[in-house]
Amino acid sequence: MDVIRSTAYRRMPWRNGLGETAEIAISPAGAALDRFEWRISMATIAAAGPFSAFAGIDRTLTVLSGAGFRLVLDGQPAVALTPRSPPLSFRGESEASAQLVGGPVTDLNVMTRRDRCWHRVRRCAPGARLPFEAAAATAAVFCVTGPVSVEAAGGALELGALDTLLIDAPRGALRAGGGATGSLLLIEIGRL
Repeated sequence: MDVIRSTAYRRMPWRNGLGETAEIAISPAGAALDRFEWRISMATIAAAGPFSAFAGIDRTLTVLSGAGFRLVLDGQPAVALTPRSPPLSFRGESEASAQLVGGPVTDLNVMTRRDRCWHRVRRCAPGARLPFEAAAATAAVFCVTGPVSVEAAGGALELGALDTLLIDAPRGALRAGGGATGSLLLIEIGRL
């Protein structure tokens, strides 16, 4: 297990040059955007506009803060996303654009290369038991609001807001402690 503090995330420009991403974790480590198997990142959407295209990638977006935005995928009716919405999954090659509804939004983006990996993202509340999918090779616990303590076999770890706990070969379950205001995302990634 490895705690990655939000201050350690790697900042880099979006592929389309219209914003900035805070890269939380990528596999293999240091991989370029056209070579990763999976990637977890966070971004702020400050203006309406298109998303970068990622052919062969499955994506899941989760709104972390802000009023939210409307996501238009392949010209279909817009889907409203807010900090209370469930994570939304879509294909990376989809033509996607955001329409803000009330100022900047910060979101979490999980991507996996479709022919190599799968992923699942779930919102979790403090006090919840966090069981891992048996086939998961990697898991991450992302602290949306905190602090939140996460109890594992080796003891308790505290995550501050926007920190991430990365777990290789997760087994069993974790328990999330902390105050009533904390919230978490559980991310599971497996190999095909």
